[in-house]
Amino acid sequence: MILVTGGAGFIGANFVLNWLASQSEPVVNVDKLTYAGNLNNLASLKGDSRHIFVHADIGDSDTISALLAQHKPRAILHFAAESHVDRSIHGPAAFIETNVNGTFRLLEATRAYWQSLDAEAKQSFRFLHVSTDEVYGSLEADDPPFSETTAYAPNSPYSASKAASDHLVRAYHHTYGMPTLTTNCSNNYGPYHFPEKLIPLVITNARAGKDLPIYGDGSQVRDWLFVSDHCAAIRRVLENGRVGETYNVGGWNEKTNLNVVHTICDLLDELKPKSAGSYRDQIRFVKDRPGHDKRYAIDARKLERELGWKPAETFETGLRKTVEWYLANDVWTDQVLSGEYKNWVELQYQS
Repeated sequence: MILVTGGAGFIGANFVLNWLASQSEPVVNVDKLTYAGNLNNLASLKGDSRHIFVHADIGDSDTISALLAQHKPRAILHFAAESHVDRSIHGPAAFIETNVNGTFRLLEATRAYWQSLDAEAKQSFRFLHVSTDEVYGSLEADDPPFSETTAYAPNSPYSASKAASDHLVRAYHHTYGMPTLTTNCSNNYGPYHFPEKLIPLVITNARAGKDLPIYGDGSQVRDWLFVSDHCAAIRRVLENGRVGETYNVGGWNEKTNLNVVHTICDLLDELKPKSAGSYRDQIRFVKDRPGHDKRYAIDARKLERELGWKPAETFETGLRKTVEWYLANDVWTDQVLSGEYKNWVELQYQS
């Protein structure tokens, strides 16, 4: 039995689905179901006794402690987080509450549970914390990619809150001996991605005939990682990662935002052509967001060297699979595009 936090969100849901598709070990899935937590992501697991969903907040210490005592997981995989930079700029308090205070309370409940285990179970237990490359700050065009030893320099309330959670996890290993692992990933994309992030926003807006908003001149660079590759990396780290270590997970796919949008438009022109013109005609450049990091890039050689992991997808193959998934899942997209989400997009992407 493993316990997953945030398993109804984008990366967490993909992890749960991939996990149960490849093995029989059950999953206790704890999610608060905020705006980005969506049980429709897990619809294919309905009736599957290996999936135990619990609607709860990681900050609810009593509930988490009771779940640990009841299910006795051999590992906790901590995905739960507020994760959108733009939202953190407009409302940072939720990010501190979930990412910092929530992680602290989860660690405290886990520490008490771990210390109650017998020697063998205590030795084999793992707490895997899923984090982001944004804790490292921003790179110039000729800087080397982020490595596991890059100094932290977070530039947004979101990345600062994730940096704080990383430090807490590290401290619980070094102070209490808790067997922790941390992964720092680059930008994920793929199925079930909430349409506030760049790739699903462009796909859904393009199909709806809306503007495709690009911050500034679109020259910001990100390293893109297909979500299934990320899930495979997490499984590998859980299985064989060295306790107390951090592993960077990247896709080796540095692309400018403008290049990403152009590629999506070209795929849609091929797969779902408009009656006239190209989807590129809908691109609009909007005012850049405050403190926008210029470039992220991940050096994932440690993960390859120690654990033999490499991404299976190129950006081109992964993005094609992503666009095809959205084209085939209109019902999911329609259900996600709530009134709250529409209001958010109007607030954020003002010309």
